[in-house]
Amino acid sequence: MDIKAYLDTNPAIKQWVHWLLIPRHEARPRRWVSWFLNPFIHKKHRLAKIRSSARMDVLPFKAFSLGAYSTIEDFCVVNNGVGDVIIGDHCTVGISSVVIGPVHLHSDVILAQHVVLSGLNHTYEDVKQPIHRQSVTVQPIVVEEGCWIGANAVITAGVTIGRNSVVAGGSVVTKDVPPYSVVGGNPAKLLKQYDSASGQWQRVTKPASSPQSAQ
Repeated sequence: MDIKAYLDTNPAIKQWVHWLLIPRHEARPRRWVSWFLNPFIHKKHRLAKIRSSARMDVLPFKAFSLGAYSTIEDFCVVNNGVGDVIIGDHCTVGISSVVIGPVHLHSDVILAQHVVLSGLNHTYEDVKQPIHRQSVTVQPIVVEEGCWIGANAVITAGVTIGRNSVVAGGSVVTKDVPPYSVVGGNPAKLLKQYDSASGQWQRVTKPASSPQSAQ
């Protein structure tokens, strides 16, 4: 039996271990976890950079990795408390961005400033309970190779952004984005796609509505 399985079958011990790692009602791990435990568990390439003002709410029981030549910029928040955070090579997590796992950024991904990616959602079905006391759900966010996510964009849980796609600044992405596409708006809609036959980006036009559908 591994440690996680053992703790899952012993709630009291699990609660005590959780307290050792994180102060009660907080998300940031204790200093000893960041200094003495995480460096031996998580994978940060020697050529990767995490700016000193970034808040790394990274815990040992979920994965975190940062690839070569990737940078987590100032004032970012990265949290793997409920899901793995995997960041590939040559990625930039822009100033003041928030990444809450489960999130996988493939290589050569650019997140501009104030981007939010959250694989976590709160449930709210029980109206007799405050939302923060109800359970959470998780669905992985995947951003494939070569994508650019514009400033102030929000990517919601369960979304996959296809390779070499662009998300316009200020967009809220609630559905999967096809590869080689440009999306924008709230909710984000398809604006352009790359046409391999012509070698150009083509604007997407809505089909004209029929008289019956317009009635």
